[in-house]
Amino acid sequence: MTTQISEPAADTAPDKPGKPPRAARSPRYKTTWRKAFKRDWQLYTLVIVPLLFFLVFRYAPMLGNVIAFRKFVPGGSIYGETWVGLRYVKMFINDPNFWEVFGNTMALGALSLVFTFPLPIVLALLLNEVRSRYFKRFVQTVSYLPHFLSIVIVAGMVMQLVSLEGTVNQIVRALGGEAVSFIQDPSWFRTIYVSSEVWQTVGWGTILYLAALTTIDSQLYEAARIDGANRWQQTWHVTLPGIRPTMITLLILNIGTFMAVGFEKVLLLYNPLTYPTADVVSTYLYRVGLVSNNFSYAAAIGLFESVIGLTLILSANAISRRTVGTSLW
Repeated sequence: MTTQISEPAADTAPDKPGKPPRAARSPRYKTTWRKAFKRDWQLYTLVIVPLLFFLVFRYAPMLGNVIAFRKFVPGGSIYGETWVGLRYVKMFINDPNFWEVFGNTMALGALSLVFTFPLPIVLALLLNEVRSRYFKRFVQTVSYLPHFLSIVIVAGMVMQLVSLEGTVNQIVRALGGEAVSFIQDPSWFRTIYVSSEVWQTVGWGTILYLAALTTIDSQLYEAARIDGANRWQQTWHVTLPGIRPTMITLLILNIGTFMAVGFEKVLLLYNPLTYPTADVVSTYLYRVGLVSNNFSYAAAIGLFESVIGLTLILSANAISRRTVGTSLW
């Protein structure tokens, strides 16, 4: 008796060990850029306005950084008249006033990051535990409403609150103390600035984290409860890991704007008496560049600030990718 051994079909035999059969592979459809544009041209037209915005207001001004190495004369060429090399770089490196405002910028940036980054997470976790829908909505509305106020309005409210006859000093007098000139005292400026920044931004950040909390699978909480985890353990082992990508993304973005401390609010709140703690790089650039018409010197400082900001965001992204596994790119 002869036994016939059937051979495997040619279309299902694998080409190499470890690869799926040919029949199991999905066909690849190559779409050229022209075909994709012809098919979805309506969607691509929506990108025109944002691209023009970035080209005109973000990338085109980068050409003006060349005046950091050229002497700019008002009325002359917008790219400077003569090449001076690193003259203006050496000027701000040897300028003690620059390093004072640089230290103020680092201090305000660090304080803002320490307080404005974790507080939205805490508020979002607390609101997530609230079962009353109306109370939750009320707290959300009250907390993120200041985000929509103008910086001028916020600065005016802050100055009214901390003035000699303001609400804060009225409370101090009612408690038996003496009125304090907060807005003219350099030691109080950072407290005032960071407090107003927290009040204005904590609610808006909470919305982002509450949206991230809705993406966490409820079965994870059920499994944690079955394993005997209490509310704190569920928050630590389920909730925080679930919103970790959002936390890392916002942290990297905040670090990227570390040097760009709010120019408008500082400009509206500070005065010559509070320069020792309130003057930051952006306000110093405003006085040197626009008020004193020293545009080349201001461009050199601005370029230095941008390089530091780029270094910070690249470093934060690399550290996050290696340690946590989450990054922007």
